[in-house]
Amino acid sequence: MTDQASSEQITRYADMFAAMGTDSRLRIVQLLLSAHPDGMVAGEIQAELGISSSNLSHHLDKLKNEQLVQVAREGTFLRYTANTEALQELLNFLYAECCTRNKAIKRSSVMQVCK
Repeated sequence: MTDQASSEQITRYADMFAAMGTDSRLRIVQLLLSAHPDGMVAGEIQAELGISSSNLSHHLDKLKNEQLVQVAREGTFLRYTANTEALQELLNFLYAECCTRNKAIKRSSVMQVCK
């Protein structure tokens, strides 16, 4: 990968940000990150966030389509986990050019916050 993201990558990242662009979806991602690596079944997410099952299904589908969450079937349940690799890639994209113009702070100090 070059230093500058390709047009396709930027479109992908924009879609990922758009998928998290509602308060419900952002709360879902935060909740799944707090439950990482085990994740949560859909009913647990619904109970925790107070989202109707149809709304939750819609939000989870959007996050899954953008590869921000992963799903695995466990019998009759669906277990959702945050896709930490995709989220890390998204953060790396944001910080890739961090402070390259004026060097006000070191990039390594910004990235340490995420570790």
